[in-house]
Amino acid sequence: MGDRPRWGGAGDRTGCAEVRLSPTRHDLRAMILGLLYSVVRSLVDLLLIGLKSDAALQVEVLALRHQLRVLERQVRRPRFRHGDRLVLAALSRLLPRPAWRSFLVSPETLLRWHRELVGRKWALYARRPRRHRAAGRPAEREELIVRMAQENPGWGYRRIQGELLKLGCRCSHGTVRNVLRRHGLQPAPRRSQRSWREFVRQHADQMLAVDFFTVETVWLQRLHVLFFLEIGSRRVHLAGCTASPTGAWVVQQARQLAWLLQDGHIQARYLLHDRDSKFTAGFDEVFGSEGVEVIHLPYRSPRANAFAERWIGTARRELLDHLLIFGCRHLEHVMREFVEHYQAARPHQGLGQRTPRSRPPTAILNAGPVERRDRLSGVLHEYTRRAA
Repeated sequence: MGDRPRWGGAGDRTGCAEVRLSPTRHDLRAMILGLLYSVVRSLVDLLLIGLKSDAALQVEVLALRHQLRVLERQVRRPRFRHGDRLVLAALSRLLPRPAWRSFLVSPETLLRWHRELVGRKWALYARRPRRHRAAGRPAEREELIVRMAQENPGWGYRRIQGELLKLGCRCSHGTVRNVLRRHGLQPAPRRSQRSWREFVRQHADQMLAVDFFTVETVWLQRLHVLFFLEIGSRRVHLAGCTASPTGAWVVQQARQLAWLLQDGHIQARYLLHDRDSKFTAGFDEVFGSEGVEVIHLPYRSPRANAFAERWIGTARRELLDHLLIFGCRHLEHVMREFVEHYQAARPHQGLGQRTPRSRPPTAILNAGPVERRDRLSGVLHEYTRRAA
C-alpha cells in the first residue's frame, strides 16, 4: 500500500546510503511551496481544534476515518506531493506506532520517507563550501606537499606536516596522506625504495655493461661479438669476435679490459651482465680484483641491460643489415670502423646530440663548405665543415 516516491532512494531495504541525491531546481521549488502550504493548513487546523470540544473532535475523527476507508476503496494508489510526505513523516514521529494505522501508507513507507529526508539533509550539508583553515592557497599547499614528498622520499606524513607548519601552512597528517594518494605517491617506506631505473640513472657514470650478440656470415656460420659499454659516456670497447666463445676466451678479454681500469682510462664501480653461462666465475673475479662490483641481471630481462641492447640494435640497423659478412676478420674490421664512427661522429640523444668524444658545443662559424666522409664504402657518412 506504500507509495514509491518520484525522488529519493531505491527501496525500503537499501537505506540512505543508496539514495539518489540530485534534486532539480523545479523539485526544490515544488517541495518548498508544498511545505509552506502544509504548514499553513496545519496551523489553521490547530486553531479550529482548539475551539472545539472533545466530543466534537471524536465525532470528527470517526467521520474522517470513514471517509478514508471510502477513498481507499476508490483510489488504489494515492499520490503524495513532497510537502505531504514531509508533514506525514514528521507527524509519524509524534504519534505512537499503533496509531500509524490511520495513515494511508504503510509504516515502512513512512520510515523510508524519513530516511530520504535525512539523506537530503546531509546531501545539502556536503555541498556547502568548506573553509580552509590552513594559511595560503589550497593549491599552493598541495603543490608543496607533493614537492616535499618527491624531493625527500624518506619523509612521512607527520614530517611533511611539520615542515608545512614551519612555512605557515596548517594541515593534518591525514590531509597530507590524501594529497599523496591523489598524486599516486606511496608512503615513506615504499617511496624511499629506489627503482632499477633510478639506480642506473644515478650511477650511470660509474657503470659498465657487457653483452654478446651474434652475426650470421655468408657461409651460415654464427659469430659472437663481445663488447663493453660505458653507460654514462656511451663509449664502446669492442673486446673481440669469435666463433666459439669459451669461458677461457671471455676471461682473457676481461683481463685486457682490466688494464684500462688500472690505467684510469675507464672509471667503473659496477659491471652489469646477464646470467649467460659464458660469463664464468673467473670472469667476475677479474673485475672483483679491480674493485668493480658485478651485478647479475635477472633471467630473461633484456630491459635491465637496456643500454647494451640499444647499442646492438643500432649496430644492426645502421651497419650489419646493409653488409654481407664473410668471416671473423671481416666482422672485426667492420665493427671497429663502426665503433670509431659511433664514438667520434654519430650524435646521441642521451648526450644532448653530442658524440661521446666531443666537448661541450661551442659557437661554430658557418664559413667553410660542408664535406662528407664515407666509411665502409659509403655505408656510413660523416659530415664536417672545412676550415676557411
